[in-house]
Amino acid sequence: MGTTPSNPTNGASAAAHGQRDDASAKTGGPIGFIGLGHMGGNMAARLLAAGYEVHGEAQSRDGAQQLIADGLQWRDTPREVAESVEIVFTSLPNDDVLERVASGADGILAGLGAGKVLVDVSTVSPSYSRSLAKRVGTVGSAMLDAPVSGSVPQVQAGTLTIMVGGDVEAYGRVEPILRELGTPTHIGENGQGLALTLAINISLAVQMLAFAEGLLLADRAGIDRELAAGVMTASPIGSPMLRAREQLVLDLPETAWFDIGLMQKDVALALDTGRQLSVPLPSAAAADQMLTVARAAGYERRDLAALFEVLANVADAAPAR
Repeated sequence: MGTTPSNPTNGASAAAHGQRDDASAKTGGPIGFIGLGHMGGNMAARLLAAGYEVHGEAQSRDGAQQLIADGLQWRDTPREVAESVEIVFTSLPNDDVLERVASGADGILAGLGAGKVLVDVSTVSPSYSRSLAKRVGTVGSAMLDAPVSGSVPQVQAGTLTIMVGGDVEAYGRVEPILRELGTPTHIGENGQGLALTLAINISLAVQMLAFAEGLLLADRAGIDRELAAGVMTASPIGSPMLRAREQLVLDLPETAWFDIGLMQKDVALALDTGRQLSVPLPSAAAADQMLTVARAAGYERRDLAALFEVLANVADAAPAR
């Protein structure tokens, strides 16, 4: 019932399996992971490689075969995952999927109980997350929103930036696990981790769009594209995100680190949150328009770096002057 799994590379080994009992003891037992797609699958893989006992569930078991081979204990429903562990992670694409996985007779809420913790690393709306946290509280559990900044390479390297909202005591229990994935920071109450992530993701979209615009301008001025990209990313505008995506812009891969569709979902959440808080977000609105163009052109599942190719196609289609 999670996202469609990929085949993450996790580097789990016999040595890592031998560490699992000790690592699980530190957390009070095994941990659960629901949603084993590109991000969630690689997170689960990293936890397995670190020696944690992980119980998992996703939309399809087929895509989780490598994880199962590396020690993941498959469960057939989100409820079974929640019943078998004290700490449950979810990595899901949007509010609707999280609601579907959380609710019903086979949902997460049906398997939670006193003293358990639900850690949602998805990027969903702060308002929905707060409402779900209240429902989690009614069954005696705590919920943390713990969205991440970074893509698959950062998951695999354990260098994600993780913003956490929710109960401080619950955060203390899961912090050692989060540190296997990156650098967590407790931001404040439920929903505030998500609000900060949306603030960061505005810049992610806007930076990529601005870089694509500048690179296309240089390219059409007759400057070697690779030379221009290298100089731009080495200049003061070269953020870690742009430097990491430089080669993706020059040679767009079929497999996305962070696809256009998910990026627009996050920008839409940011725009909605801005309206609720009466905060103008003009650059986010401009990025949203170009992301709409990209999706209409068939780039929804391509990486955010595709914005350069989309802009180039728009320029080529423009009437000659």
